[in-house]
Amino acid sequence: MAKEVLRPSELKNKHKRENLYRKEKLEKQKKKSEKRKQLAKAEEKNPELKTKRLEENVPKTLDNTREADETMVDNDDEVIQDEAMDELASYFSGKTPKILVTSSKQCSPKCYDICAELVSMFPDAQFAKRGAKHELRQVIKIATEKEFTDLIIVNEDRKEPNAITLMHLPEGPSAYFKLTSFTPSKKITNHGKVTAHNPELILNNLNTRLGHTVGRMFQALLPQVPEFQGRQVITFHNQRDFIFVRRHRYVFRDTEKVGLQELGPKFTLKLRSLQKGIYKRDGEYEWIFKPEMETSRKRFFL
Repeated sequence: MAKEVLRPSELKNKHKRENLYRKEKLEKQKKKSEKRKQLAKAEEKNPELKTKRLEENVPKTLDNTREADETMVDNDDEVIQDEAMDELASYFSGKTPKILVTSSKQCSPKCYDICAELVSMFPDAQFAKRGAKHELRQVIKIATEKEFTDLIIVNEDRKEPNAITLMHLPEGPSAYFKLTSFTPSKKITNHGKVTAHNPELILNNLNTRLGHTVGRMFQALLPQVPEFQGRQVITFHNQRDFIFVRRHRYVFRDTEKVGLQELGPKFTLKLRSLQKGIYKRDGEYEWIFKPEMETSRKRFFL
């Protein structure tokens, strides 16, 4: 007659129950560890087994199980033709970016600090202090007259920077981003020193038509030809419609290994609206976020 297996929940004595539970847990861990060791030995002899295991055991995430989007771009000839004739096309024909960075009226010192960090990020960027009487339309007019290609405005609410407005001059488009998690360079541990070299640009996961437009706006902020000797790179990484912005320098440790040194700043953007042309309160919106659009945790727009 087989011996009946006793479960911890069947024991009334607390100490015996805990001891039995620990013993069973330890046995499970030993079996799992032994199985992993055997698998590692088998994969060392036959690397194809590891490749097969990794292909089959892909974890399900919100990113790879996102809802299907009809506007996903995949080498679409129609999209290529549209982008060749849009407002940003002049940049891709060789125009050098010239950026004006400013703030909202009577802003706080925090806002000025963010502006300074943005000026350090983008080559050919200049800061202009905005006076109390300078309306937005006046700022746009002056920037256009002085042949700036882009205008970045750091907005704040109750003395806290909370948004960034990005306009491509002179014809748009204009994007409004929510700004969160801003960390200046000086607060990043072991951050590197920035040099005057033009950085490289990395755009990740901006795959829809809307994402393509936003990505092209980011591209228009940097010179087309990076200076590789500076080893600096700016990354706009989109994950679940949050755009994580980072600046690094890659460091060659030896002939095989490469490390990253963060330069800063780092912050997160979330697109709230995209408007055709230059920003106007009653302008035509290409896309605007509304709470009712969040019908599912797996629905993303970029």
